[in-house]
Amino acid sequence: MGTDNSMRCLFCKSDSSASRSVEHIIPESLGNTRSILPRGVVCDRCNNYFARKVEAPFLESPGIRNLRFYQGLENKRGRVPSVPGIITPDIPVLVTRHPRDDFTSLDVPLKAIAQLIEQGRGELLLSAGSRFPEGLIVSRFLAKIALEAMAERLVAYPEGLEYLVDEIQLDALRNHARLGQIDKWPIHVRTIYAQDASVAGINGKREQVVHEYDFLLTPWNEWYFVLAIFGVEFAINLGGPDIDGYLRWLSANKDVSPLYGVKHGGKDAMPRK
Repeated sequence: MGTDNSMRCLFCKSDSSASRSVEHIIPESLGNTRSILPRGVVCDRCNNYFARKVEAPFLESPGIRNLRFYQGLENKRGRVPSVPGIITPDIPVLVTRHPRDDFTSLDVPLKAIAQLIEQGRGELLLSAGSRFPEGLIVSRFLAKIALEAMAERLVAYPEGLEYLVDEIQLDALRNHARLGQIDKWPIHVRTIYAQDASVAGINGKREQVVHEYDFLLTPWNEWYFVLAIFGVEFAINLGGPDIDGYLRWLSANKDVSPLYGVKHGGKDAMPRK
């Protein structure tokens, strides 16, 4: 960043001019192929750290694994997460989808094969859903995405990126993403539409809403970042570990999502991503 073509990492603030990896604001394993920051905005070291320590715990939580399974979301290796199931009455199995080959496989314990052959048939039961992750797993994940979403809006303006790196008021959010320094950074989670919801795309065809995000400025001068993944809305306060202002805003606006409802200033907020 700056006139000498040097860059500093959005998170650790170290020189990132030699970094080689781009940064997916939302993980590829959640279907993101468009929201990507260019090389150097996030250094290679932080990029790798977030993939292992912040994104992986979120992606591998039972609720998110179930969502990725049912939606057929592949990871970088082209694999969809497996989920546990039961063949009635009591045979445990591991169910794996193979979307590219259009089939589903079952991993049955060896000791249960004889029972399965003997009973001849059974009904496969899968969990309808699991609880979404809570606590540090989600707040650090949201803090990371929120800062990168800010950078996305300023990526064409080096001075804007410099401001984000140097802004002291964002250091608490930055360090929470990097280090989880604050034990409890409350977030708000709710479902705002069905997982298979769709909207009219640019070509007029219906497209599934995978993820979308935006920022909310409340009348009380609080900034919130709001992210929806397959209809599950997550909100985090950018200024500190408090969610009361978001609850107050929802109450004043009849619980409409900031992604679609009337935002501060009276303008309609449509999804950005």
